[in-house]
Amino acid sequence: MPTPATLDDDAHYLALKARDARFDGRFFTGVTSTGIYCRPVCKVRTPKRENCRFFAQAAQAERAGFRPCLRCRPELAPRAGMEGTHWSVQDASAILAREAARCLDASVSQSKAQTTETNADALALRMGVSERHLRRIFEAHWGVSPLQYLQTRRLLAAKQLLTDTDLGVAQVAHLSGFASLRRFNAAFVAHYHLQPTALRKAGAIAPKTSGSLGGLRLQACYRPPYDTAALLGFLGQRSLTGVEAVDVPTLSVTRTLAIDTPGERLRGWVQCQFDVPRHRVALHISSALAPVLPQVLARVRAWLDLDADPLAINAVLGAHFPCLDGLRVPGTLDGFELAVRAILGQQVTVAAGRTLTQRLVQRWGEDVVTPWPGLNKLFPSAQALAAAQPADLGALGVVRQRQQAIVSLAKAVCQGQMNLSPGAAVAATLVQLQALPGIGPWTAQYIALRALRWPDALPASDVALHTALGVRNAPSPAKALESAFAAFAPWRGYAVVRAWHTLTHPGAPTT
Repeated sequence: MPTPATLDDDAHYLALKARDARFDGRFFTGVTSTGIYCRPVCKVRTPKRENCRFFAQAAQAERAGFRPCLRCRPELAPRAGMEGTHWSVQDASAILAREAARCLDASVSQSKAQTTETNADALALRMGVSERHLRRIFEAHWGVSPLQYLQTRRLLAAKQLLTDTDLGVAQVAHLSGFASLRRFNAAFVAHYHLQPTALRKAGAIAPKTSGSLGGLRLQACYRPPYDTAALLGFLGQRSLTGVEAVDVPTLSVTRTLAIDTPGERLRGWVQCQFDVPRHRVALHISSALAPVLPQVLARVRAWLDLDADPLAINAVLGAHFPCLDGLRVPGTLDGFELAVRAILGQQVTVAAGRTLTQRLVQRWGEDVVTPWPGLNKLFPSAQALAAAQPADLGALGVVRQRQQAIVSLAKAVCQGQMNLSPGAAVAATLVQLQALPGIGPWTAQYIALRALRWPDALPASDVALHTALGVRNAPSPAKALESAFAAFAPWRGYAVVRAWHTLTHPGAPTT
């Protein structure tokens, strides 16, 4: 079975003995003497080398008959392969396998049942290949079939909800994408030899008390290093009063959030607090968002870039941007919101863009109740901005070209013509964005970087980047920048963030 390309089994064992968090999620260890598989950061006594089998994916370990550890909880590991070394592989089969896995991951976060849009035939149709060809390529790349991969993702998602929340088992089954409670119970027992309800009686269960604020408490992990100060500083500089609040001393960020479902608009809040020593983020999520909890968790991971692989990224960027491997690409909880912010931030300072956006919130943002009196507004919905009149936008100081861009974007989102979430087709979305009035290459690439989570995005016309790279006086700064950044593929987006950081932090090293 395939394993992470940079490690052999002896290196796996050394990382396991060291409990090296940099490799969390990059491999899992199956222990033959116990039948359990663990993350490399597991605190139990290190097993003997002869009892260890190493797997690149949790699904591979489960296919081999191993059950997830109740102590280190493999479901909390950062994702591997989606944002890691496989991005550098450009052959058609690897791209197909990666995109198929992305579709399966999205189906879990959207709680889609297997009997609808995620069966093998439907997935193959979406990929434009036969089901047999897809299965062959997927197994060659990931070591398991698409349905085995999907089943493991769903079961681990269910395991986290069972462990961290008091949600009913039927609701957990639904949120994890199972078509019925009976199928969920059968799959859980078959894979884990344990009834779902029995898991909650195990000694390793995390406390579910949510304190005086109410809500749901979960956790998410990341690979170090992680520059929390830089990320919180970036978010804090752009925070909107009433919508979000960044508290650097407590390493936390709190904000409001609304998610549209087919029959209802759910309104709530999310709070994230970094636990640096344990490489974790404590998540506190409004109970109102429980019906879309897997989607919220996926959005948080993208927002805080928790699945980034610093080792893979720094292997390409480290020589030019040394000592900056803790920097992450800040994402967003809402792609439409990020796109509107990008439009308002065109050719103005961060402070000016924030002022314009704040006016939009005050004019069209809905009221929402949260445990924090200062957080009482939602970012305007696409429906609200699609109906906005040019005169009303103009009264806020939004120039005509950006008025058209905002309304056109909002209408495209409302009509389902544009997907601004991670995993969307990048090339097609870039074309769609630039076809709208007032959206050029810079805006489209910025949206791709932060909303679509495209790690190779490059806003080549960015003046700050021209300054950082010393090409501002070149005959064609954009072309000079593209040439300078060519060596940074497929991580040019991370190079962008590092270059911006050197401007705001002059002491940051760069060659």
